[in-house]
Amino acid sequence: MTAEPKGVLTGTHELSGSQACAEGALAAGCRFLCVYPIVPAKDVSERFFARAKEVGATFVQMEDEISALAVVLGASWTGKKSMTVTSGPGFSLMMEHVGLGVMLETPCVIIDIQRVGPSEGLPNSPSQGDIMQARWGSHGDYEVIALSPNSPQEMFNLTIKAFNLSEKYRTPVMIMSDAAVARMKEEVIIPPANQIKIEPRRYFKGPKEKYLPYKWEEDLVPPMVNIGEGYRFHVTGLTHNEKGYPVMSDECQELNVHRLVNKIRRNAEKIVEVEENKTDDAEIIVVSYGITSKVALKAVDQARKNGIKVGHLRLITVWPFPDKRISELAKRTRGFVVPEMNYGQIAFELERCSHGEANVAFVHCKGKEVDDLKNIFHAIRNLLTEKTGREEIIEYRNE
Repeated sequence: MTAEPKGVLTGTHELSGSQACAEGALAAGCRFLCVYPIVPAKDVSERFFARAKEVGATFVQMEDEISALAVVLGASWTGKKSMTVTSGPGFSLMMEHVGLGVMLETPCVIIDIQRVGPSEGLPNSPSQGDIMQARWGSHGDYEVIALSPNSPQEMFNLTIKAFNLSEKYRTPVMIMSDAAVARMKEEVIIPPANQIKIEPRRYFKGPKEKYLPYKWEEDLVPPMVNIGEGYRFHVTGLTHNEKGYPVMSDECQELNVHRLVNKIRRNAEKIVEVEENKTDDAEIIVVSYGITSKVALKAVDQARKNGIKVGHLRLITVWPFPDKRISELAKRTRGFVVPEMNYGQIAFELERCSHGEANVAFVHCKGKEVDDLKNIFHAIRNLLTEKTGREEIIEYRNE
């Protein structure tokens, strides 16, 4: 299936990351956006609103972020491809409905333009501080899919991919961007509609009286129907059976949660996308994502010019995490350098997946200094000359 032509602004355009994100959503078939306005995420909403009338899309502003995601979930059940856009404090408020979306198996997309926190923080300063919240923000056991673009072009491309993944696995999918990528402007190439692959929603095709909303197929994903089309069914955030009716038993809970977890875990290698550069002979590998990947690649190039064998691995998919690949690399490299605009969230994941076989050096990138490759370059050299433990990492990052 390919994109609907009226939603695709084919051509080469000078767009910010936020504008490219809105165009990606429209190209993917998104026709419903519900938000509570917040900086620096409002530019995505403004672009979507400006284009909504010409493509037949609906834009709704709610009284808060809690209700905004609730409305998105409801809109998805009516057959609309739906999304919301927010930033740090709003993302925190949405967490209860992230869990509800997972339990109801509702396809939708959540765009988080990260800013410095905690609480209100610095509203206009870029950050990568919501990465762990994306994975563990709601309670209970579940798996998420989260993507991390590093340019306006990827904001366009990965927003389409997010919608496709949400439909394929019937789950909310997150775009974890930041204020720097959202404001960055560059030429974005939007292909013709017939070149944009769209994952169609999987609908139930049997008799209406035999529809069970949570009767899954071989890949553990149940087909859907649209509310209001004559099907009789029940959906609830409580532990439920195939009919959607609450069943308060440990056995049913296990049946629910095992499948919700496994439909992502069993397909993790299909979902995970990374970009590798010169990792084959690398003694040190820089692992980065989002905006920090741009400066990380410059630091890798600089180190190579100085005769240091350094490689670069960029996380395009942050969740599920590429555990298997990191474990493989840890066995044949001396260490990882992890630059982040936080205080070491993905660095801890690298330590977990390395199983003590490779050192991990974390480099704290402040938002205003994200273009400074000096600290990354120094961390690369330090890993080559001494065994760096957690204590040395803390001392280094506080210099």
